[in-house]
Amino acid sequence: MLKKTLLATVSLSMAALATQTYAAGTLDAVKSRGYVQCGVTSGVPGFSVPDDKGNWAGLDVDVCRAVAAATLGDASKVKYTPLTAKERFTALASGEIDMLSRVTTWTLSRDTQLGINFTGVNYYDGQGFLVKKDLGLKSVKDLDGATICVQSGTTTELNMADYFRTHGLQHTPVVFDTNEQAASSFDTGRCDAFTTDLSQAFGLRTRMQDPESVVALPEVISKEPLGPVVRQGDDQWFNIVKWSLNAMINAEELGVTSANVDEMKGSDNPNIKRLLGGESGLAKGMNISDDWGYQIVKQVGNYGEAYDRNVGKDSPQKITRGLNNLWNNGGIMYAPPIR
Repeated sequence: MLKKTLLATVSLSMAALATQTYAAGTLDAVKSRGYVQCGVTSGVPGFSVPDDKGNWAGLDVDVCRAVAAATLGDASKVKYTPLTAKERFTALASGEIDMLSRVTTWTLSRDTQLGINFTGVNYYDGQGFLVKKDLGLKSVKDLDGATICVQSGTTTELNMADYFRTHGLQHTPVVFDTNEQAASSFDTGRCDAFTTDLSQAFGLRTRMQDPESVVALPEVISKEPLGPVVRQGDDQWFNIVKWSLNAMINAEELGVTSANVDEMKGSDNPNIKRLLGGESGLAKGMNISDDWGYQIVKQVGNYGEAYDRNVGKDSPQKITRGLNNLWNNGGIMYAPPIR
């Protein structure tokens, strides 16, 4: 019995070591192949979507680009893998991708049961419902007995079920593999409503036949902190992805933009100096160049720039900053200091 137990313990230890060995060394793999393999959506306007030439853009895409700028000195050195909600975690765990930046909600079960680590929040979101304006609905509670288009394999399904059960409401979910399919089916009348995170809902509404005929009901029924994800077992890569996002947020707070970053390199502000590589040795633990923060801001921009062009005032969605404003400007977007 003791021998069997010992053998089992050794086997488990070897399996754990093999998993750690596999997960570790992501930076070396990225440098060797010359690009970051990033998992994204199959197309959500504002977050990750390709144009007609196959060039990807979006708030999530900019996180991938920031990591490439930090590690390889070139934000364009990214290859994108479109993934459905069902595929995303398997693709990350299997090593098909180096990181996942795909409107993914940070939850306890995901963070503790899937062998993954969330590296931060790049968008504070919440789930809502779109309906046709001519129905005259004023509240989610008016959807009692409705059919609702929803993407499968997401927190959205669970949130909706919990909300309707808690409020004693009936509904029939109509599930689809992608949000694009769910939104399109709602648009053509297959369902009475469409539900997803509001950021995605507003983006997908821009693609509908008559966007002005579609409105969001007032209730936001969940907390959806969205952020990039990496495999567990590689703390160095975890830190690189985490601090790439933090650099963008800190840059906005410090007033450093892609337009003035070269001028700012001469700043006397010690926080700006550290961000832009003026204090050597800060990046030693990540094994990347001291100018990693400069490369991110120069090539990708700060968080506010990324927000405005992808989902904010310079985008078709024109979503106000709200919770995603900086902590010192009415929001809760906040990054640890670079020092």
